[in-house]
Amino acid sequence: MAIPKDSINSVIGPGSIFEGKFYISGSLRIDGKFEGDIKTEESVVVGETGKVKTNIAAKEVVISGTLIGNIKAENEVRLESTAKVLGDISTPFLDLQRGVIAKGNINLTGPQKKDPKKTAEDSFGGIVES
Repeated sequence: MAIPKDSINSVIGPGSIFEGKFYISGSLRIDGKFEGDIKTEESVVVGETGKVKTNIAAKEVVISGTLIGNIKAENEVRLESTAKVLGDISTPFLDLQRGVIAKGNINLTGPQKKDPKKTAEDSFGGIVES
């Protein structure tokens, strides 16, 4: 998943610090430091120098820097080799590169976007006790 640079309409640049609520129409790239709330229906990119403390909900999420918070992506999450993530990830597709540092739970729904537990139990042929 490559997010075209011309589709990103908001940037928090290197050396910048933003604290608060950032609600945007379009995609966001963070190369500085951000702490607060992000709301977008498009993409969020945390660059290699980005340091972010928030929960992210977006169509696509790419992390190359540091994120403390949960990710919920409608389409895909990509964790680049320099990514450091502390939080849970929920997405249909996860691209995880060698070198990533992460701690949290991962919930992969696949293309059908159904509950993974129910899908596995149905595939097994009934309820599975855990």
